[in-house]
Amino acid sequence: MTSNDEEDLTQREERKSSEEEEKIDGGGVEKSETDKAEMTGDSVVSQVYTATTKTLLAKEKDTHTLEWAFGMNHALPVFSLQDHDQLVILYASSHVGVIYNHTSTSQHLLQGHCNPISCLCVSEDRRWLVTGDKGQDSLVIIWDSYSGIPVHTMFDCHPEGGVVALALSKDAKHLATLGGGEAQCVCIWDWTNETEKPLCVANLSPEHGFQNYIIFNPNDSTELLSNSERQVLFYKMTFNKVVGSFSQSVFHWKGLQALTATAAGNLVLWDIVGGYATSRTLVRKAIKLIPLQKDPITVLTLSDSCIVTGDTLGHVNFYDEDFRLISWYREFSLDAIASISFSKERAPKSSQGYQEDCTLEAKAFVVRNFVVSTVSSIVVHVNTQGGVPQTLLHEHCEPLHAVACHPKQPIVAMGNHSGILKLWDYNSKLTISSRVFKTEKWIQCIAFDPQGFYLAVGFASGAVYVLDACTLQSNAEECFDYSQDCISHITFSLDSLYLATADTGKAVTVLHVEDTNGLPRWKYLGRHHSHYKPIRDLLFGVHLDSTRPRLLSLGMDRRLVEYDLDNSKENQLLILSSERIEQSAGPTCMTWYPPLTTEHFLLTASDQYKMKLFNSTTKMCRKTLLGPTYGSPVEKIAVLPMSKEHDKSSYYLAYITKDKVGVQILPLDGNPYKSNALICHPTGVSAMACSYDCRFVFTAGGADCTVFSWEISLNALEAASALGGKDPIPFYTLLDGGREGDFYREMEYFFYYCQLHNQGIDSMEKRQVSTRIPLAEVPFVMRTLGFFPTEQELEDMQNEVKFSKYAETGKYVTDIDLEEFVKLYINHRPAFGISQDELTKTFQVLGDIDVTGEPVLQRPKLLELLQARGEHMTEDEVVECFAKLLGQSPEGRRSEHEASECEGSEYSLEHAIPDEISMDTFTSHILGFP
Repeated sequence: MTSNDEEDLTQREERKSSEEEEKIDGGGVEKSETDKAEMTGDSVVSQVYTATTKTLLAKEKDTHTLEWAFGMNHALPVFSLQDHDQLVILYASSHVGVIYNHTSTSQHLLQGHCNPISCLCVSEDRRWLVTGDKGQDSLVIIWDSYSGIPVHTMFDCHPEGGVVALALSKDAKHLATLGGGEAQCVCIWDWTNETEKPLCVANLSPEHGFQNYIIFNPNDSTELLSNSERQVLFYKMTFNKVVGSFSQSVFHWKGLQALTATAAGNLVLWDIVGGYATSRTLVRKAIKLIPLQKDPITVLTLSDSCIVTGDTLGHVNFYDEDFRLISWYREFSLDAIASISFSKERAPKSSQGYQEDCTLEAKAFVVRNFVVSTVSSIVVHVNTQGGVPQTLLHEHCEPLHAVACHPKQPIVAMGNHSGILKLWDYNSKLTISSRVFKTEKWIQCIAFDPQGFYLAVGFASGAVYVLDACTLQSNAEECFDYSQDCISHITFSLDSLYLATADTGKAVTVLHVEDTNGLPRWKYLGRHHSHYKPIRDLLFGVHLDSTRPRLLSLGMDRRLVEYDLDNSKENQLLILSSERIEQSAGPTCMTWYPPLTTEHFLLTASDQYKMKLFNSTTKMCRKTLLGPTYGSPVEKIAVLPMSKEHDKSSYYLAYITKDKVGVQILPLDGNPYKSNALICHPTGVSAMACSYDCRFVFTAGGADCTVFSWEISLNALEAASALGGKDPIPFYTLLDGGREGDFYREMEYFFYYCQLHNQGIDSMEKRQVSTRIPLAEVPFVMRTLGFFPTEQELEDMQNEVKFSKYAETGKYVTDIDLEEFVKLYINHRPAFGISQDELTKTFQVLGDIDVTGEPVLQRPKLLELLQARGEHMTEDEVVECFAKLLGQSPEGRRSEHEASECEGSEYSLEHAIPDEISMDTFTSHILGFP
């Protein structure tokens, strides 16, 4: 920050101080109109103004509400909020701030960020909390810790890179933000006033290194310092001598000096250069390098008149102002310290119970209680009067990809990449069992059997363990190692007699239970490389009219494979059938559709935002539906277990996308209002599990080391769906312009024109106009509306309508009305149309690069592709298609006369289509797009 910036900031401080003294309350926040209304006796009462340390407000219930957060970001500090009647701390978990009350075993979750929280800070009195993130649409949010309400939100205060560090001044009036872009800048905000611009901005030069820490001078809020690994900045002042990587910096409590800790265990002392002490612009230089300790210092902070350090050995050391060691806490057996936060309550004057310091006088060392967090996500509270440490949290510190719910008890299992497996009671919020695997580390997936007797664990090494679901112990002979590839899926049959796994080697392995000396033992059955692309899902079911298990796998090769379990023998897993179920879409997941109809279905989802119902026996596609469209395709689906509190005929579907979790009302029909989704893990969700009682959905975040528990409110979901209107109103909203728009009118015109055309255009007889058209006319209306389905898609459409009532009536449906046609169109058309990027990619794959660097298709190659690849077209069909597209067939169907004129097709196409077809020529000249 330049000297002019500092002068300007100081002048503004002086100019505004007298005005703000009357406007700012004791916590440093300007009283809003609702606050003033409360004081003047008005009926409006501010929840922030009336809140106390015991009035954290409960969240309103949504369709699915975040109920509990497992895991924490161990790279961010943990703050002590209360340490008197209750033990309350603040930490970050993915994109959520967590206020954890250890005394009452409860959490209050601060939701508002769309990206993982990258920094947080608290005011000195712990009333105000600040969280920031970095990424697209980054936010800085100031929260009231008493009520849990966000009192101020700053949007894109650092558009490039978001925020990497935050600091509040001692009086909490000013907030400093440090940007995370390539060109970093420091901004100081008067957040208590509604202004969108900072008081002061300092642009930092890249030569100073990436600054990642910032702090206010507690004695002068116009002074800040920030540091990178190599340099400390006092508003432009740099220090270039290498003395070890800098970790953190603080201002000395006397105000003029500053301290910086290094990774070499040194302390750099900064002081004002002689001659500048009376100047408005204070210039500091490093005057001394103090070898404080041998071990690298990871945390540097102050408490009353003590300098406090945390190091890589898990030790907390206290020094006096002369840098002499006066006390330490080294018996915690912790790893590297990540943060130290002292209680806001001062230590009592009584010295009874405190440990002695290490001076010759051996006086009682009286210091505030404090909270320590480590890089392995352990949080310990230290009651200094008695020196008793208490572990508040021991969370996962490695990527966590595996989560599963017990089928009959309120238990959720979680496994991470450090080999730790935990069973957690989500009612009592307690860990009931755990196991650390010594030889195998990376737990990739887990599953309970339907009876709750076994828990199967799949590892990244390819090993599979079958454990007792209560003790988490296993027999040596029930540890299998038949694959060298990472286990990606694991599942049990409904009778608990079979266990199947899929791995990244594109193979399926099956184990089964055998009776050995009167005891059930798991044995290897067989293995089969059944796919040539990665396997996306693995599912057990039962054959119709029997209880015999059946096993299916779904791959990115678009094949649905069923295995012959009845005839498979040891070391020989047989395939019963292999069906291609998609043409261009990539399937992502599958599950059995609940018994909502007399016909049994398999439900699949694809990367084109579609869901399909396949007959469970014939594998014929019976219905295509528009799936949830929340930014990324559905990755996993599961039908929620039946709830005792809801209608037995009602079913619901839980799903996850790349970063969201959602709930869908069944039956599926494409209605967008029947679905709802929220961001669950901004960096990506890797697994999902549903509780047996339909109350919770658990999601694992993988790289963010967290598991979130989402409480489901089916009543809220039904209410939200009702607001969308009754069928078919929700479908009209998906049309361009809605029901009153031009597109719907055109649809009506084409619909009724089809009736006229079906009866003969040139007929002079009286017309029989109805509200329905023959099923055979559907393809032509679809193409007229700009949707060009493949022959397979047309067959699926016609089968969908034709067999829609066959199971109930035994009769085929041969016609369709306008409302049914609108639904059919909405569900089958591309969810987002054809984008420019898709066309560009297609031309790059199929075409050649011309002299201008643009991809082009040669006319002979295009004609060859149409006749030899995909759904083959005959030469006459190619000519007919281009004739229609180029306006040479006004009726849209070939007459016999037109067919006879196609003998000169080659000559006609040569004149109608250029030799080289660019993307612009293809879209505007041939397809007729605007």
